[in-house]
Amino acid sequence: MSNPLKSTALGLQHVLAMYAGAVLVPLIVGNALGLTSTQLTYLVSIDILMCGIATILQIMNNRFFGIGLPVVLGCSFTAVGPMIAIGTESGISAIYGAIIVSGLFVIVISRFFGMLVRFFPPVVTGSVVTIIGITLIPVAINNMGGGQGASDFGSLSNIALSFGTLLFILLVFKFSTGFMRAISILLGLVVGTVVATFMGKVDFSAVRDAAYFHMVEPFYFGMPTFEWSAIFIMILVAMVSLVESTGVYFALGDICERDIKRKDLEKGYRAEGIAVLLGGIFNAFPYTTFSQNVGLIQMSGVRSRKIILIAGIMLVTLGFVPKIAAFTTIIPNAVLGGAMIAMFGMVVSQGIKMLSKIITDSQENSMIIACAIGIGLGVTVVPELFAQFPSDLKILTSNGIVAGSVTAIVLNILFNMLPSRKKKFKTE
Repeated sequence: MSNPLKSTALGLQHVLAMYAGAVLVPLIVGNALGLTSTQLTYLVSIDILMCGIATILQIMNNRFFGIGLPVVLGCSFTAVGPMIAIGTESGISAIYGAIIVSGLFVIVISRFFGMLVRFFPPVVTGSVVTIIGITLIPVAINNMGGGQGASDFGSLSNIALSFGTLLFILLVFKFSTGFMRAISILLGLVVGTVVATFMGKVDFSAVRDAAYFHMVEPFYFGMPTFEWSAIFIMILVAMVSLVESTGVYFALGDICERDIKRKDLEKGYRAEGIAVLLGGIFNAFPYTTFSQNVGLIQMSGVRSRKIILIAGIMLVTLGFVPKIAAFTTIIPNAVLGGAMIAMFGMVVSQGIKMLSKIITDSQENSMIIACAIGIGLGVTVVPELFAQFPSDLKILTSNGIVAGSVTAIVLNILFNMLPSRKKKFKTE
């Protein structure tokens, strides 16, 4: 295989590894907000394109932005639940207003994030990620039945499709290794959709109607609106993403045998902030580092930024072709639901993994986790609990993710950051 062909194949491998994660986010959010097939096709296209731009921004290494590591960026799954909550409550324009402000916030604090990170130790970030994963599960279950409000909700055909898709993903995950395992979700979506086609559950009209080329346009869904509660949620998501990205930067630095300095981190955070800001302007999503691609680099041993640049260019090119994006929009809800259980379950398990390292450190950590997850899940299930609160306070209580996250931050300050009499007594 010649060098250009080999480089292209390696770049395509990175695109495939992140593709399911990249397209699932707009599909889940778009379906939850009731977008038309044309709007959904645009949402998928612009998301793929912005994944490419975000990746290219990050692999650059100039004085102002870019960590200069072979890192791939995609939409943060941490943002899915919050975006659905904001869109349902305040409309799609509030999602993009919040994303724009959170992007600007990340750019501004990139230099000082090292000082703020102490407010987001694993006990806080692990709790937030776990709460987000748990609150997403009902979205998956609704899709497994065929989608909320579907006339055939819970039909045997929908249940068979969703569990069949999930079973296929599990079998691929169990009996394959390396790259095949990395794309098990993508394979499950393809096979599930093919089976659904034979069952007469796939409508190809969106593919027929989609253009072969389109120009992207800023504020496709209208001018953004700015709601304090939505902004607070997305800034919280951005902070958690930065903490996760920091771990990815250090992991890649280790793989690439490069010492990551504070200035490198600052430029990495700034590139992520620019990507989030552009995502808001072009009606895409907040972007963060994709850990599955780090695993692919480790597996293949190819650490070249040139390969990631090729992957980024491929993503940008795909983003200009709605016809390809339209193929993803025809995936039936039941098939999506089966894949979502695995994807969202992985979000929960990632949160548990983060918490498992620190839950035994102290009883205080156990109490923080217990209250944060309890409040987060409780408010999600019974949102009317704080209905009588003043509107200013509802910013913190109207959403389970916010309520749980604020609980984790406040309790961490109380138990782990403020001086303790007991500890003081022991030192005397």
